[in-house]
Amino acid sequence: MINIISNHTFKEKIHSLIPGGAHTYSRGDDQFPENAPALLKRGKGAYVWGSNGKKFLDYGMGLRSITIGYAHEEIDKAAIAEIKKGNTLTKTSMTELKAAEKLLQLFPDMDMVKFATNGSTVTTAAVKLARAYTGRDLIIRCADHPFFSYDDWFIGDTIMNRGVPNDIRHLTQNFRFNDIESLQKVFTKYKGEIACVITEPTTHVQPNKNFLNEVEQITHQNDALLISDEVSCCFRVDYATYSHYKFMPDIVTVGKGIANGYPVDALIGKKEIMELGGIKHDQERVFLTSTTFGSSMSGLGAMMATIDFYRKYDVLDHLWDYNKKLMDGANKIASDLNIDTKFYFEGFPGRLNFVTKDAKGKISFEFRTLFAQEMVRQRILIPWVSNSYAHKKHELNMTLEAIQNSLETYKKALAEGINRYLRGKSIKPVFRKYN
Repeated sequence: MINIISNHTFKEKIHSLIPGGAHTYSRGDDQFPENAPALLKRGKGAYVWGSNGKKFLDYGMGLRSITIGYAHEEIDKAAIAEIKKGNTLTKTSMTELKAAEKLLQLFPDMDMVKFATNGSTVTTAAVKLARAYTGRDLIIRCADHPFFSYDDWFIGDTIMNRGVPNDIRHLTQNFRFNDIESLQKVFTKYKGEIACVITEPTTHVQPNKNFLNEVEQITHQNDALLISDEVSCCFRVDYATYSHYKFMPDIVTVGKGIANGYPVDALIGKKEIMELGGIKHDQERVFLTSTTFGSSMSGLGAMMATIDFYRKYDVLDHLWDYNKKLMDGANKIASDLNIDTKFYFEGFPGRLNFVTKDAKGKISFEFRTLFAQEMVRQRILIPWVSNSYAHKKHELNMTLEAIQNSLETYKKALAEGINRYLRGKSIKPVFRKYN
């Protein structure tokens, strides 16, 4: 009873101080089951400790930013070494130079980089560069990808567009992933007006064969720029995901996993485009980005150590191998319970997603909440599926055992009604018109 009261008290207090109770909507209470801890105290390896004092195996992993493990000694040591140099200096640091060289080695045919501390900063900078380079205003973004930026060019094209002027909303058009005709239609309708196309190269849904090459071809035929938003997939699918899928964007945005949870994001691109934001040309100036803490040496030190760790321990291979075993194991459990059309893992070892459906076969947030609730009951947080190098055989076995138990309850709820088993409110999509 003490933990329940404490949970409620913490929730009430955090919502009284911070709008939404979190600084990222994906961390909000409406994204977790009622029995999840109100707040988290700390993380270590693959685990987090809640404000209720309980330890949980985590698959949120800092919104997918933790790829090696929480509080990893080797990464933290590199960050602390940079902190002791002053962390943020008056002029460009030697650390920035080294970090730029090291990161660009991983991105073939890209020449320049601009660091920042969040993904929205770099995606918006990419769009601004494209507009400056082409002299055009319209943007085409992939409608099937969940989030590109908190800035108006993206938010104005979502259902949650309050506060965005009407004149800005129409500047962003959209197309569907793996539907090349939908992209061609927008270019045809707005011929000569499109500055850029921005898309993730993959989520858990991979591109069809040649799709991204066709996107590249159509974009460039129309004298627009192609932006590959790899903030979520880099260092999980591959280093440079565009290289993995063998297409060539003009600008790339990366972040999250590149520094194992330290705030580092980067805008990466070809010189003739990127240098518009510099001071070594005689053209009209472009105010690209200007962030005091984009040059913080602690994050860049962590990023360089993360790159070294990946190379030394084949982290990408580990992430893929673990995810394959998790997906295969979870789907076998669902199949054995004869509910594999109602619950299943989809995607590929680079990016996983679990699907929850009700008894009628419709996608259900209530059943997603029930599954998450039952996993929390067994001390596993799984708002989505994001692993790390710290997830090993023990964690895999622990997870599959919990999935077995959770899906047994799920099966009962399908037969008897979810209201008999779900406690509290259902989770909700982030983008919705009203609370």
